[in-house]
Amino acid sequence: MSTPAPAALSAAAGAGGAGSRPVPARPAKSKRSGRGRTRAEIAILLGPALIVFVGFVMAPMAVAAYSGFYSWNGYGPLTNYVGFDNYKEVLSDPKFFTALKNNLFILVMSLVLQGPLAIVIALLLNRKMRGRSTLRVLLFVPYVISEAIVGVGWRLILGTGKEGGALNALLRAVGLDGLQHYWLNKGTAVWVLLLICTWKYLGYAIILFLAGMQGIPEELSEAAQVDGASFWRVQWHITLPLLGPTLRIWAFLSIIGSLQLFDLVYVVWGKAAPSVDVSTMASYMVLNGRNTLRYGFGNAAAVVMFLVSLVIALAYQRFVLRRDTEGATTDGN
Repeated sequence: MSTPAPAALSAAAGAGGAGSRPVPARPAKSKRSGRGRTRAEIAILLGPALIVFVGFVMAPMAVAAYSGFYSWNGYGPLTNYVGFDNYKEVLSDPKFFTALKNNLFILVMSLVLQGPLAIVIALLLNRKMRGRSTLRVLLFVPYVISEAIVGVGWRLILGTGKEGGALNALLRAVGLDGLQHYWLNKGTAVWVLLLICTWKYLGYAIILFLAGMQGIPEELSEAAQVDGASFWRVQWHITLPLLGPTLRIWAFLSIIGSLQLFDLVYVVWGKAAPSVDVSTMASYMVLNGRNTLRYGFGNAAAVVMFLVSLVIALAYQRFVLRRDTEGATTDGN
């Protein structure tokens, strides 16, 4: 039997013999269409939110930054150009730095007080007990009450003088007249503000931590308890490390909220906030901008507040949230 020539074998293979394999098609076109489809999906899903963000956040911020270069009373066109004078005045005003200091004080103390207190309460409420659901609701109620109502309520409790308010009346009733104090006055005002913020926002932190604890497998705690670990040792070595992402997100939200604090200060103290050293950057902006018809100066203060918040938020994301954000991304290949 004769052996077929190599040319005949090649022809047979090319003709699609029984042992031949189909030549794979080039995937370049398919990859291109897949990328185009992905971009279209991103545009459809992200487009509406991006339009709203640009229209209600970036565009007003750009207008505020532009009007900050003018001396403007809020009426008529922008004609009196003053350059960077408004920004220089903000950055050279000791009252603004007092307001910034108060924001930073509330920021740090909120993390120091609210965080550990909320974790302890959340750990206790995460255990099976009678009335647990009722306690959760009661702790969350202050968060859903508007800041205006909270401010008016606390102003009635603390009073507007040394002997006014429900708290001073209670002290007199129990024979502690010497402890009466004008709680909203200079010296204690910023601590009162911290107390009000803690009372209002503690419930939110508790509910957030409870939600994070629901995602921790119970098998880990049960295995540790079988090995002889106590309740608090289980929480320290298992619950808290696994609760890390929730803690970091809560801290980020608390930081942003502390930098934007306005409602409680304005309702409780009003125009007297600077005189008792309890003003914040937002209240400084309103009191020295809108209330004095210096909208150009107020917009400059708003831009400075925005930049301060942006720098702190980016730094936190870069050095604290980096591990969480990198873990949340997926490779498109």
